[in-house]
Amino acid sequence: MTTLAAIAERAAAERLAVFGALHQGAGDELDGAGTLILFGPGEPGFWPHLTSQPEWRDGAPDPIDRWSKRVLGGMARDLGGRAIFPSDGPPYPPFFRWALGTGRAWPSPVQLLVHDTAGLMVSYRGAIAIPERLTLPDGPTAAPCKDCAAQPCRTACPAAALTPARYDVTACHAFLDTGAGQDCLSRGCSVRRACPVSDAYGRLAEQSAYHMRRFHP
Repeated sequence: MTTLAAIAERAAAERLAVFGALHQGAGDELDGAGTLILFGPGEPGFWPHLTSQPEWRDGAPDPIDRWSKRVLGGMARDLGGRAIFPSDGPPYPPFFRWALGTGRAWPSPVQLLVHDTAGLMVSYRGAIAIPERLTLPDGPTAAPCKDCAAQPCRTACPAAALTPARYDVTACHAFLDTGAGQDCLSRGCSVRRACPVSDAYGRLAEQSAYHMRRFHP
């Protein structure tokens, strides 16, 4: 019988982690699926593993998405399920709502998702929908923000572009064009890094720099 623990063990071999799971029912987007499992980078070790893969080395576009589709697509076939990716669309799958439905991610004080183990560094490489209704473990009872008295994410943005009140994308890009913005470009968003859970997650600066350059070429 398939178990969530067995799926997590297989994912770990590819430096992926189960970032949550939820049951599907009649009327859901994936009517006919029993369980939807969300995957994110497993740390430490995700970036060195990924950058050793053929998709990273072949020079073709979108290496991370292509790797994710190969790995999670293969897992889905073996499980008799279906792989789903954030880039599928339009219309795009509701990963934000699915993440909330797992009970392991919540809206943070700055509106971004915060995850129980990845903090504000949370990202989803994809999901697998399988027919079985798996037994799911109990999740956290509350977001980590509840016990975070300082909540440094609220004031961490040096450009005041990402705050509890708003995300000013134009101001963010303008700041990244300045000398002071090089810290965010080379190490990742200051707000995401300020989260104590993110700090313990183990994501490498090289990975954050890659994604920042995709966001701000």
